[in-house]
Amino acid sequence: MPLLCRPAVAVPEHVITQADTLALAARLHPDHPQLPLVLRLIKNTGVIKRHIVRPVDETLQHTGFTHRNRVFESEAKKRLPPVISDALAHAGLRAEDIDIIVLVSCTGFMMPSLTSWMINELGFRTDTVQLPVAQLGCAAGTAAINRASDYCVAHPGANALIVSCEFCSLCYQPDDHDVSSLLSNGLFGDAVAAAVVRGDGEGTGVRLHAQTSHVLPGTSAWIAYEVKDTGFHFRLDKGVPGTMQQMIPRLNAFIEKNGLRLPGLDFYVVHTGGPRVLDAMRTHGGVPDAGLADSRHTLSHHGNVASAAVFDVLRRTAESRPRDGAGGVIAGFGPGVTMELALGTWQTGTVPQVPLPAAAGGEA
Repeated sequence: MPLLCRPAVAVPEHVITQADTLALAARLHPDHPQLPLVLRLIKNTGVIKRHIVRPVDETLQHTGFTHRNRVFESEAKKRLPPVISDALAHAGLRAEDIDIIVLVSCTGFMMPSLTSWMINELGFRTDTVQLPVAQLGCAAGTAAINRASDYCVAHPGANALIVSCEFCSLCYQPDDHDVSSLLSNGLFGDAVAAAVVRGDGEGTGVRLHAQTSHVLPGTSAWIAYEVKDTGFHFRLDKGVPGTMQQMIPRLNAFIEKNGLRLPGLDFYVVHTGGPRVLDAMRTHGGVPDAGLADSRHTLSHHGNVASAAVFDVLRRTAESRPRDGAGGVIAGFGPGVTMELALGTWQTGTVPQVPLPAAAGGEA
């Protein structure tokens, strides 16, 4: 069975606090008819601070979709090499040992993909398979884990590299007064992450046993981007908070099919979609508060970093050193409304340390 090794995660150096966000919302939208609701929703996110790739003053200026996409490309090429290097080191591998790169992002667009740039510039083999995924939003982190696992099962001994690049702040829309857009201004943050899936199952991390996907019927437009000349405009239906209650039975069925119970797992790597996602895991799924501590910490200190969220939560879980054989679930939720799940057990192993070339690029 493939092994998901300890991930590497980096957040940008620019910080915006909840207090900053509330003050900006009140100053920029003083006449908004639903301003009190917006401020209350932002307070209820539980996000203390977030990290963004540009200073706040620059972020607030819409410089055009073309320029923002150029910023996405330049920031990605600067910030991804160090986390990729760290992820390879955690797995005891070199770039040339990777057989497939699964890239996930929903906050910028490039063609050719960043995977092509990685192969050209970061030492990966020219026959490395490329799998860029752009439209699964927050669910893409777990989906990438599942697709990487699929590849390693289909190609015994293969190694997969997962890369997540999310600069949500580049989607800020100063003239969008939709409540869901204003809420997103206080929820989403920026981050890059990388993790290796080893096909030989060696090393330290989550040994992947089972996976599943589920789309909740009738909700395809509930979490969405409205694509305009100005870029991506976030849209969130008021029914979204209730979708978790509908997803929990599917989650339970998947776990019980594999001989386990949701409340009885040892660790929970749950995407930080917002406090209601985590509250539903507790109230409707029976997950203990302690099991959600890593997710809540990521939410409060980084916000919702889209596909990178599950990797930051998993990083925190790894730091707590779970016991060998501890069972857990990795869960991501996103547009569709889509749920991606992976079930596995923790393994503490040793991997030979391979000297790695110095990473290109700047600090993350």
